[in-house]
Amino acid sequence: MTKVNNIKLNHFFNETLRDVDRKISDTIKDQQIRSLLDGGKRLRSLLAQLAFKTCTKGTESQKQYHKSLEGTVSIELAHSASLVHDDIIDKDVMRRGKPSYYKKEGVGKALLIGHKMLSEGFRIALSHGKDIAKLYVDSWNEVVNGEIDEVDFNKNGNNTYMSAKGQIFEAYNKIINMKTAALFSSACKAGALEADMAGDILRVFADYGREIGLAYQLADDLVDLAQGEMIDSVIIPLLNRFENKQKVGVLNKREIKRLFAKNEDKIKKYYVNEIKKHVKKAEELSKSDIIPKSSYTELLVDAPAYIINRMLNEIKITI
Repeated sequence: MTKVNNIKLNHFFNETLRDVDRKISDTIKDQQIRSLLDGGKRLRSLLAQLAFKTCTKGTESQKQYHKSLEGTVSIELAHSASLVHDDIIDKDVMRRGKPSYYKKEGVGKALLIGHKMLSEGFRIALSHGKDIAKLYVDSWNEVVNGEIDEVDFNKNGNNTYMSAKGQIFEAYNKIINMKTAALFSSACKAGALEADMAGDILRVFADYGREIGLAYQLADDLVDLAQGEMIDSVIIPLLNRFENKQKVGVLNKREIKRLFAKNEDKIKKYYVNEIKKHVKKAEELSKSDIIPKSSYTELLVDAPAYIINRMLNEIKITI
């Protein structure tokens, strides 16, 4: 990516972030929900708007643009609801630099506020037509199934997923695909739907978003590992891939950390290579002949590497 394109994309994301935040403020009046939406990166919403602008070539009316922005509010509601529930499942005590909602208000209220956010998101999606509403429900179903698989993995991994080295790593990739990549995929597809696209172009944008989502989650896991976090659903599949031992999952935390240190260079190399593969696939999809050509198409091509490098910058890696 050239420096000029980097500046263009940075400008687009900053301007769009401002508009998304304003739309959230205008749409969501519940102060508890508003507080849970504060501080997010809005990556899924930014990609939805990039897909929308690419499809319209920037010629949409103000009414169309604001309707599309309203659609991103439903994306943010679903994503934030998943984070509220994730914190309960993972027993994480901090979120975006503040105590997790369940730590402040209790598990019961956190579960209910998450459901309320999902309900509000669906209400918005439904007001945008049956295709958007169906996408919302299908995407959330995929995310929840990914969450269930991860819970099962962390609870029973060394019994259920350990029968073969390939199976445990396949389970890890499946969880990433369903839990994270699904929302990136649906966000990009939603942006195209808001621009009244139909047919094969919807699949292209859905695949584009999914590839970015896969790269994003791999980058997120790599940053966590580099900073010393040993999450079972991440580290166990990796060690089973690089170690001869068949059941790494039954080892204690100290032994797992030792094995990670032994394999750290190979693990980092694997992650960087896999991230590059998904970024390249996203870039190739963005160059599809069925996507309208405009200045926004250039940003669509540059976005995958830009997003991933911003994350990897934390650990001084550039792809």
